[in-house]
Amino acid sequence: MKYFILTGLFLFTCFAEAAEAPQPVDVPNTLAERVKACTICHGEEDKASRDAYYPRIAGKLEGYLYNQLRHFRDGRRYYQPMAILLENMSDTYLREIAQYFAGLEIPYPPPESIVIPPAQAALAEKLVYSGDPEREVPACSACHGQDLMGTEPFVPGLLGLHSTYLAAQLGGWHSGGLIRGKIANCMADIAKQLTYEEINALAKWLAAQPASGEPANALPAEMAQRCANLALENGDSR
Repeated sequence: MKYFILTGLFLFTCFAEAAEAPQPVDVPNTLAERVKACTICHGEEDKASRDAYYPRIAGKLEGYLYNQLRHFRDGRRYYQPMAILLENMSDTYLREIAQYFAGLEIPYPPPESIVIPPAQAALAEKLVYSGDPEREVPACSACHGQDLMGTEPFVPGLLGLHSTYLAAQLGGWHSGGLIRGKIANCMADIAKQLTYEEINALAKWLAAQPASGEPANALPAEMAQRCANLALENGDSR
């Protein structure tokens, strides 16, 4: 009798555990499903918001995204989590990821609510639209487009990003070129000419602007030549 009671309890326990065990989930083998590893940091695909530490990648230019993915994988841009995530991915797969995010049409977040003193705003606007020829600092709009939404094929837009992120990126270029772009040290060469006051003014002003307009079609000839010359000086044609 005791044997049957113990056997019954054992079977009851097994059935109970089986009922409570998580059931297998049928996950579709699609690129949208696989890139969820990206959206853990960069935000859900349908989330129209900005993050202070991770940039928006939805709707960015395909050429820009593809180059940055390769730079992270190959060690030309330094962020260990990204390097680990991408280390075994082929160029073809990275291109597919870039195409996927470039094709997402998601509304941009509203401008960041920042109080900018008039003098600081004027300083930022001068740098954005006129630059500083005496220091050979070109206008931001010369490369990133008049609408600051980027330039085909690989110059990113500057709007829709958090002021903290913008300040960190400009500071990274300024302090030693830890970030490498498509054209060798082009942005580092420019950012090193800026003061920290100018970097902070630019970051705040850009974050406070609404994101609208379209990417420009191509770099102006003067800027394309300047960046090409920098690439030759550094022995880097990447």
